[in-house]
Amino acid sequence: MEALLETLISPGSFDIIINIIFILGKIIIVVSVVMLAVALAPYFERKVIGHMQVRMGPMRVGPHGILQPIADALKLFFKEDIIPAESDKPIFFIAPVISMFGAMTSLAVIPWWKTFAIANINIGILFLFAMSSLGAYGIIIAGWASNSKFSFLGGLRASAQIISYEVAMGMSLVGVIMLSGSLNLSEVAAAQSGGGGVLFFRNWYIFPQIIGAGVFFLSILAETNRTPFDMPEAESELVAGYFTEYSGFRFSLFFVGEYIAMFVMASFFVVCFLGGWSGPGPSIMPLQLLWFVLKLFFIMFLFFWIRATVPRYRYDQLMAIGWKLLIPLALLNIVVTATIKIF
Repeated sequence: MEALLETLISPGSFDIIINIIFILGKIIIVVSVVMLAVALAPYFERKVIGHMQVRMGPMRVGPHGILQPIADALKLFFKEDIIPAESDKPIFFIAPVISMFGAMTSLAVIPWWKTFAIANINIGILFLFAMSSLGAYGIIIAGWASNSKFSFLGGLRASAQIISYEVAMGMSLVGVIMLSGSLNLSEVAAAQSGGGGVLFFRNWYIFPQIIGAGVFFLSILAETNRTPFDMPEAESELVAGYFTEYSGFRFSLFFVGEYIAMFVMASFFVVCFLGGWSGPGPSIMPLQLLWFVLKLFFIMFLFFWIRATVPRYRYDQLMAIGWKLLIPLALLNIVVTATIKIF
């Protein structure tokens, strides 16, 4: 305590306090905006899928159903919190928090425009991998702690799926790291800028890294448990998978964590393959943020589009795609990129 007081009254303490306030301000801004987007994302997903399948989607709550997210939030908040009698209660309680914590922490290293990231660290790519892996622990222990065979099987599937596809996802980014020469996400995005005029996209890594981009996109579908790789849930066979025994507010934490993870992984794709904030027009903050958000929403739309049109794979097919297709393709991409880089 004395050391803390001495630090606060030292000559440089004012700068430290200002930096802390500045960082807290950035955290509040990013979390608030992302939580608002997470609240609206299920509404847009229902509308996109509804129109693709010649349905209306939500229509009853508010004009064109726009207030449906508020109705869903109120329902989940006031719903009875049911806890299985034979569950491992401490782990049962903490699992949704762990799942959401991993996704929320990942937001810290996303560069939203050229000069804005909560933590502009030199190992941003590795940090994102670590936090996405941490979120998997919440799913796994939720399945184990529920004392339900459906939840347990969902947790086992999640562990095998996430381990398998994280290997492919990590290898798919090796080419990006070789081209940019950095693990810093801001530097990766900056390395793809500079293409002004009509050919503003000429430096984006999606063109020389088209194989890596394809492997990465399929891997993030599996990482976020999205269709056609939503085997940990699999309502047709496992009722609801790892969160079968969860209800009310605890269930909503899994729900929110999954959508935050979707935003994080879509942002990750934008930074690594679509030039991040780069786009046509002058390099000013409002335009940089606009281009980033438009690219982010395009990737989110792809998530919704795939869910509306592609059926779920069998579990053996899911594992075969990961180990027999994506990992060899990622290895091929590394060899080709290294060869071109050398010669």
